[in-house]
Amino acid sequence: MATRGAIMQVCWLVRKDKCCQRIKLPHLKTVVIGRGPETEITDKKCSRQQVQLKADCNKGYVRIKQMGVNPASIDLVDIDKDEEVKLKPGQVLHLVNKLYPYTVQFSEVTGVSGAKAEGKTKANKRPYVDSGNSNMENMSEKSMKMEQPDLQDGSSSCKPNNTSCSSSSPHVSSSSHKEHLGHWSQGLKISMQDPKMQVYKDERVVIIKDKYPKARYHWLILPWDSLSSLKSVTKEHLELLEHMHAVGEKLIQQCLDQDRLEFRLGYHAIPSMSHVHLHVISQDFDSPCLKNKKHWNSFTTEYFLNSQDVIEMVKTKGKVLVKDGTSELLKLPLRCHVCKQHQSTIPQLKEHLKKHWPK
Repeated sequence: MATRGAIMQVCWLVRKDKCCQRIKLPHLKTVVIGRGPETEITDKKCSRQQVQLKADCNKGYVRIKQMGVNPASIDLVDIDKDEEVKLKPGQVLHLVNKLYPYTVQFSEVTGVSGAKAEGKTKANKRPYVDSGNSNMENMSEKSMKMEQPDLQDGSSSCKPNNTSCSSSSPHVSSSSHKEHLGHWSQGLKISMQDPKMQVYKDERVVIIKDKYPKARYHWLILPWDSLSSLKSVTKEHLELLEHMHAVGEKLIQQCLDQDRLEFRLGYHAIPSMSHVHLHVISQDFDSPCLKNKKHWNSFTTEYFLNSQDVIEMVKTKGKVLVKDGTSELLKLPLRCHVCKQHQSTIPQLKEHLKKHWPK
């Protein structure tokens, strides 16, 4: 039985000059912000790692450390490189060159204790999606409901929009890898909160459409809790992994093409995005966003870890083990995952796949 607990302080970084998503600053945890989708700043004078912030919710201020080349400022007073200063409510942080003003806000929330505490707290922030679809009611989460229109409308769409489709997979060029890593790490977290991307959500997970799907159907299942990578997974997360898998299986059952397509649920052994996400992907790989050998091999070799194998590994080993040399799997020659026939190019491979997965 859940009971009300102590009143806790929560800190937010809020943009003053335009309506943007506010940024949560967890108590005594380091957060780095700068140019990118989280701040919606595209000005290249603002570094991607412009300032470092650490909120002290008990004392009511945020420690700011200048990291970027061009100066941030508090109340129009520049912060020197590597200097650390305090930002208090009422003061204004300009992220770079007296531009992009932010303030901090501290608010009180009532904690909840007991077995149901975490779920109840999150439920207040993320209400259930109730579309009236009764097919989900046998799931372990009693109130689970699937948004059937979103499931069908978005699952086969691919929207490159003049952006490289490769950005959602673990294979960007070496020269830009670090930059894309930060960008898409934040982008994934933003997509989790975007109702247009969401297919389903409950107290523990959210399902979103992959922005650059590598097949006719390609979704991502993400936990609401912060879990940076498979390396962070322990036996404490077993129930969560099993829930993610169960939700993925139910998602496949809801798919109109489930009888004529095959699906896999799994994780990339070395993902590019920092938030744990389970892929649910059809095996047709019929998508213009699948463009190169690395895309292909990331889903059709042992680089792609089956969800059930990951669960079993955590049960027996207590963690997820990635074999040495796994990254080399992305360099393997192109080979059909159905008949194992080698193909010279991606266009040839895609033409070949039509034999196995006709529309």
